[in-house]
Amino acid sequence: MPVTKAKKAQVLKDLNDKFSKAKAVYFSGYRGITVKKMVQLRKNLRKHGVDYAVAKKTLFKIAAKNNNLPEIPDEIMEGPVAAAFGYDDVVIPAKVLKDFAKEAEQLVILGGLVDGKLISKAQAQELAMLPSKEQLLANLIGSMKAPISGFHGVLAGALRKLVYTLAAIRDKKPAA
Repeated sequence: MPVTKAKKAQVLKDLNDKFSKAKAVYFSGYRGITVKKMVQLRKNLRKHGVDYAVAKKTLFKIAAKNNNLPEIPDEIMEGPVAAAFGYDDVVIPAKVLKDFAKEAEQLVILGGLVDGKLISKAQAQELAMLPSKEQLLANLIGSMKAPISGFHGVLAGALRKLVYTLAAIRDKKPAA
């Protein structure tokens, strides 16, 4: 059943809104995935604050153009295509798609748009392997905290040795 113009206009409006808010958009091919798996994928993505939309390729291209984004090449738009919109972290949508692709081999990351720049399939795969923003911040804070913790350990060790030495001297002297 063909989609009416009004329905297409509504889908385009939703896509325009999603493209304008998204920091990252990853396109994926979903040919052969069951409805049950697709529901599970949407649930996984929603848990991480990522929207997943299935629409006509031309509507994706028009929405990208309306938001002054680069034109999406036809190599990315082959077969039935869906888009994962990441609003906070640019890595999380790619990670979730990549992890889900292990369960459902039919899901393929085709490429995307990150911070207004077009990325290829290989670059999207590389981004999916990066740690999340929270993990990177935790590593940075741990690295910044390490010298202070080491210095504290050295000072505490010297004080501990002094206390042990005084305790040993006390134990050796006869009670007066």
